[in-house]
Amino acid sequence: MADLEDSLTSCLGVRYVVTTCTGTAALHSMYAAAGVGPGDQVIVPVLTFHATATPLFHLGAHPVLADVDDRGRLDLDDDARRVTARTKAVVAVYLWGLPEDMDTLVSFADGHGLMLLEDGSHAHGVTFNGRRTGTFGTAAAFSLSGPKPLSAGEGGFVATDDSELYYRVLLHGQYNKRCRREIPSSYPLARFAVTGMGLKLRMHPLAAALARAQLPRLDGYLTGRVHGGAYVRGHGRCAGHPGAARAGLHPAAGYALPLRYEPAELGGLPLERFLDAVHAEGATETDRPGSTCPLSDHPLFQAPGALLPGYADQPGPADDDFPMAEHVHATTFKLPVWHREEDIHLADAYTAAITKVATRAKDLL
Repeated sequence: MADLEDSLTSCLGVRYVVTTCTGTAALHSMYAAAGVGPGDQVIVPVLTFHATATPLFHLGAHPVLADVDDRGRLDLDDDARRVTARTKAVVAVYLWGLPEDMDTLVSFADGHGLMLLEDGSHAHGVTFNGRRTGTFGTAAAFSLSGPKPLSAGEGGFVATDDSELYYRVLLHGQYNKRCRREIPSSYPLARFAVTGMGLKLRMHPLAAALARAQLPRLDGYLTGRVHGGAYVRGHGRCAGHPGAARAGLHPAAGYALPLRYEPAELGGLPLERFLDAVHAEGATETDRPGSTCPLSDHPLFQAPGALLPGYADQPGPADDDFPMAEHVHATTFKLPVWHREEDIHLADAYTAAITKVATRAKDLL
């Protein structure tokens, strides 16, 4: 565990890393350690995986959903309209590995007196202007689950340079020996070290070993994914074909390769019908983003009071609150990202299937 955390601090260039059992737990610990509590508001992009926001409910806070731009990044004009006296933080989410314009986002947070927090779950190793994501805000949370660029099978971690936040992350999901060893006795909350806050959110040692073994290969793995994504967009058989393989939301291809679908260029063929035909050609891993969708579509955000005490009076979002997020989600499909030279035949097979369906779109109408 310590070896993984030390390696992650070196990789990111931060002072502290605390591993957790899941990425959701990392987000929960980050928010708790940042002092987010009852009545606080936190601005979250509406187009993200639900775990970016759901831990806030369990702290008594209120996720304030904000629209995105046409690349899926936070719309700061929409954010500005949602800032109130109760707004405590804004969350940067690197959807599919797409960095926000971090210079602008840092200026926005500073200008409104907000804490900047980061959800880097799709963006291990991704950089903005040469600087790693996860190092711009007060703290960052990462997932290490399943097919993430860096995976432990299941796991997560919090990264920060802030000593106070580090101690509070420890107290939130760790306890006893680790807290007694790493929290100085002079720290005002050190007397709680034996119990912490009573939660056990530690990563399993086997998961830590899996992630540690992969970490030295991360940069090469990401380079391969960038090349694989660029091949599909620029050199594969479907490159430049109208409607079927428009430029992805980002060239980095960190977690998956999102592509923009333009139905008007294929005679109005619905995306669902297009994907059914692509699947019939054998390209079965081509799909629409499922759980990563506008949070306003989930019942939990429409009526949180049905499950969560204390939220009965919270109104759900209006149907037309997030037009760009709905548009981006409705016109995006995604592919796996092949990162090895020997997998180029898969990229060719998938792009051939997409091209075949696109060229025969009129037969599907």
